[in-house]
Amino acid sequence: MDLSIVVPVYNEEENIPLLHDALIAVMTPLSITWEAVLVDDGSRDQSARLLEDLAQKYPEHFRAVLLRRNFGQTDAIAAGIDHSCGDVVILMDADLQNDPQDIPMMLEKINEGYDVVSGWRARRKDDFLTRTLPSKLANGLISWVTGVHLHDYGCTLKAYRREVITGYRLYGEMHRFIPVYANSVGAKILEVPVHHHPRKFGKAKYGLERTFKVVLDLFTVKFLSSYSNKPIYLFGGTGLVLVLLSGLVLLYLAIRRIFWGVPVLESPFFQMSTMIFILGFQSILMGLIAELQVRTYHESQDKPTYTVRKTVGFSSRDVVDNSSTTNRE
Repeated sequence: MDLSIVVPVYNEEENIPLLHDALIAVMTPLSITWEAVLVDDGSRDQSARLLEDLAQKYPEHFRAVLLRRNFGQTDAIAAGIDHSCGDVVILMDADLQNDPQDIPMMLEKINEGYDVVSGWRARRKDDFLTRTLPSKLANGLISWVTGVHLHDYGCTLKAYRREVITGYRLYGEMHRFIPVYANSVGAKILEVPVHHHPRKFGKAKYGLERTFKVVLDLFTVKFLSSYSNKPIYLFGGTGLVLVLLSGLVLLYLAIRRIFWGVPVLESPFFQMSTMIFILGFQSILMGLIAELQVRTYHESQDKPTYTVRKTVGFSSRDVVDNSSTTNRE
């Protein structure tokens, strides 16, 4: 399969027939094999039945995955990826605010050698105060913290080579951070402007509360992308800073005692420096424990700490590689 289009669906019964027509109109002229994996995330309307009907009526292109309850957009996307088989995976929303007409353009960019093509809703058609402004602030924060600079992390419309989205699980609101995970394995990322349309049917499923969830998930993403293989750099580095700070405070107290005769034990700075030293020492020990856990994680699963883009000149008997992130020529 050349392409899998993964679409999470939640209470979109009016949009599903339009989505089907739009995908057929866009994909039919393309000379590729493709599938649309539509994931019902516990809808309370007739969405699940409509998806079943589509999958039964057009089995050559449409697949339906029906979740038992509403797990959230990230879990629905993860289920769609797990049940897809395309070499390229495109994610998009079911509300048709994402335009399927952008799919051929994104595929062209993938064929040019990019691993991730991320959509940017440059002219977004949402309420500015409740959706666009919080999104802009969150995008700026995510770009600054992760070092992966994108204008629009929240745009679901993105294209990925399959090898850069395997090897990790998605939780919470983590689907928007997939480009960060892909960047951590050396993916070549391009951001392109895409069309964005006002919602015709139904209503938006998320509000301002989602911004706070994204900020909390950002802590996890930063840790996993920067320190998951060497946690001692985070915990040990923090511990060394605290120990050094404690030492400087104690040095100040000692100098003050020697030259000005101020008792050390009567100063609140002594208790503070002692507590800071203990916290620093505990942080270093926590880093060492985390290092042991990381090694157990990788070695117990025979999981490498690297990813290979491709190998050249090896036969199947020369290299034993169970990783889905490797291509051979």
